[in-house]
Amino acid sequence: MKKIINDPKNYVDEAMEGIVAAYGDRVAFFENDKRVLVRAGKKKEGKVGIVTGGGFGHLPLFLGYVGEGMLDACVVGNVFASPSYTKMEAGIRAADAGAGVLCLYGNYGGDKMNFRQAMEDCADLEDIRCEELLGTDDIASAPAEKMDTRRGVAGIVFAYKIAGAAADEMRSLDEVISVTKKALGNIRTMGVALTPCVVPEAGGPTFFIGEEEMEVGMGIHGEKGISTSKIMTADEITDMIIDKIGEELPLLAGSEISVMVNGLGATSLEEQMIVYRRIAQIMEEKGVTIVAPHIGEYATSMEMAGISISVFVLDEELKKLLLAPAATPFYTNISR
Repeated sequence: MKKIINDPKNYVDEAMEGIVAAYGDRVAFFENDKRVLVRAGKKKEGKVGIVTGGGFGHLPLFLGYVGEGMLDACVVGNVFASPSYTKMEAGIRAADAGAGVLCLYGNYGGDKMNFRQAMEDCADLEDIRCEELLGTDDIASAPAEKMDTRRGVAGIVFAYKIAGAAADEMRSLDEVISVTKKALGNIRTMGVALTPCVVPEAGGPTFFIGEEEMEVGMGIHGEKGISTSKIMTADEITDMIIDKIGEELPLLAGSEISVMVNGLGATSLEEQMIVYRRIAQIMEEKGVTIVAPHIGEYATSMEMAGISISVFVLDEELKKLLLAPAATPFYTNISR
């Protein structure tokens, strides 16, 4: 294992300290808790709070999207491990500004169990109205008829953007839920992995892939994909993923979409641009307009090599919210 770290036991806390040291104008620890990151500055009273959380090791996912126009709080656990429900309670309290809190997070067992306990406690003990929505955009993790069992992966970043922008418009909790639910229904993601990653405290790869192989549909924690195949070309990978997504989303002439090409931790931006080039060609052939393409690392798995593609079908309301201003440590607002 080669990593630029100190003691593996301090990996998460030291990385969290680095985030706050670098971006203290935008984020802060809540009550000095290094596992609860909140938007810096005074709360906007009467605004719906947006909270997320999950295991560490996916930067910029979760933590990187706390700030203006997106999340109010984020709670993390150890690498690939759910935060405790007490930490989640702290995140909910931190985000509450009197209008209720939306817990928007990925569809993982530990996160669901702990968030639901935290929501129940905050409702009973703090009189905070708490609601949840789950990211289920990973089409490789279950068939369409079992969509509620699918994992949430990179596409949830689009949902953070929509929920955060709607909340900043001072919409009610029910209104924020409604538009975010619409967004989640319009987002699909699929990816491939070329190499495993190494969890610092484990000190070894999380799984094995042959030198000439790739895993199709691998999860961001190393969950098994739908198949193992010989490595394909960038165009072949892109065509396969867009074809699969197109079976569920209407990519019709005259429609508008946003696209996210997401590196999983060790994929160069050059490779990502080659993939986006092919997506742009496909959409031009279909007569589909791409709005605000997102290309870069949005949801990683430590140093895993691979790529995921997310497609977000837009209407006028979703487009407006997607393009609304945002300022977080790791999200650069895209205004076209």
